[in-house]
Amino acid sequence: MSKPNIVVIYCDDLGYGDLGCYGSDAIRTPHLDSLAADGVRFTDWYSNSPVCSPSRASLLTGLYPAKAGVSHILGGKRGTGGLKPEAKTLAERLKPAGYRTALYGKWHLGSADDAKPNARGFDDYFGFHAGCIDYYSHIFYWGVPHVNPVHDLWSNREEVWHDGEYMTHLITDKSVDFIERNREQPFFLYAAYNAPHYPMHAPEKYMQRYSHLPRDRQLMAAMISAVDDGVGDIVAALKRAGVYDNTIVFFSSDNGPSSEARNYLDGTEDVYYGGSAGIFRGHKASLFDGGVREPAILVYPDRVPAGQVCGQMGMMADFVPTVLEFAGLSAPAAGEIDGSSVVPMVTEGAATPHKQIFWEYGSQLAVREGKWKLVLGGKLDFDRTQPDAVHLSDLEADPGERVNLLDTYPELAARLERDVREWYAGLVPAGK
Repeated sequence: MSKPNIVVIYCDDLGYGDLGCYGSDAIRTPHLDSLAADGVRFTDWYSNSPVCSPSRASLLTGLYPAKAGVSHILGGKRGTGGLKPEAKTLAERLKPAGYRTALYGKWHLGSADDAKPNARGFDDYFGFHAGCIDYYSHIFYWGVPHVNPVHDLWSNREEVWHDGEYMTHLITDKSVDFIERNREQPFFLYAAYNAPHYPMHAPEKYMQRYSHLPRDRQLMAAMISAVDDGVGDIVAALKRAGVYDNTIVFFSSDNGPSSEARNYLDGTEDVYYGGSAGIFRGHKASLFDGGVREPAILVYPDRVPAGQVCGQMGMMADFVPTVLEFAGLSAPAAGEIDGSSVVPMVTEGAATPHKQIFWEYGSQLAVREGKWKLVLGGKLDFDRTQPDAVHLSDLEADPGERVNLLDTYPELAARLERDVREWYAGLVPAGK
């Protein structure tokens, strides 16, 4: 069998509860629902970070964010220079095996010349370097006082202008064109949508589809539907090219829904709740499951049985070793990555390869072991706090992490706290 193609479709700040196949009561996502029916829909898949850049680092390298060089603990502050040179991206691992590689959309892993996508294994790149841009002008104008707005749209290393063109559609069109041009050789396509990250912009035809919803939910639903149509176009292109059955398609999001300021939509006494984490507690920037448990779909018709719903635990860092195993390529050396292949999990119904999964973000730490989840210093988003410094949950009985079992199982909580603190201490070598 020829090497499989790989297509990653990654959203930005998409909530667990904002897809039809994950129980949304308002947003219609027929293309993603159909994709999920063709393969595996994960119920317990986790981002390795509750914010954008570190999550993307783990997806592309198979490493925990700090080990990839993108974290809030490096030298006591967030690492901002992009991925470490030694942290190989999936694109860098696939190119020697004859893969054509492309990234369209959000990069957010460094803007220095040696950190840009073309320097990290991608043959073709169209997108932006920063964390977000305006969807029609492609200008970055948020979050940094005393810095003028800057246009941020690039084709490989050249600045390009597409004023008035909706960014979601640009990403879709570039992705479809890449598939049509590369059907004769194995390829890796990373379609990194910036939707539904702020600002809230959507074409009128999608707004009309949700005219019955309040404005905040209407915009969120419209943006997600534009992505859903993009997924439909990408899958259709794979089928037209005759390569769908031999293509690994992975869909997910970098972190949970955001409660950050959204254009004019925030009230004077409330934060934005246009996105839904479903039954889970917390939003973006929280290590409760609302911030890190993600919708995730994996399809590979030639190898993965359709119609699966998998409740086993997985994480973004698992994607690199999973792809390498499916492609018949050498696994990274022991200790080189943190992820584990989930091939047995999705082809044979095997159990998760993980005894524990760990997180760190700012002052928060967390660990999941089986049904147990411990959160230290947990927050609900960037600003909102909650009273429990140590919070232990039984996710089988209480998936929303509302009941703190610390006093019921103090010895278990103490052991899990030791485990996560030991993991945290080992992330960055002494003196680094």
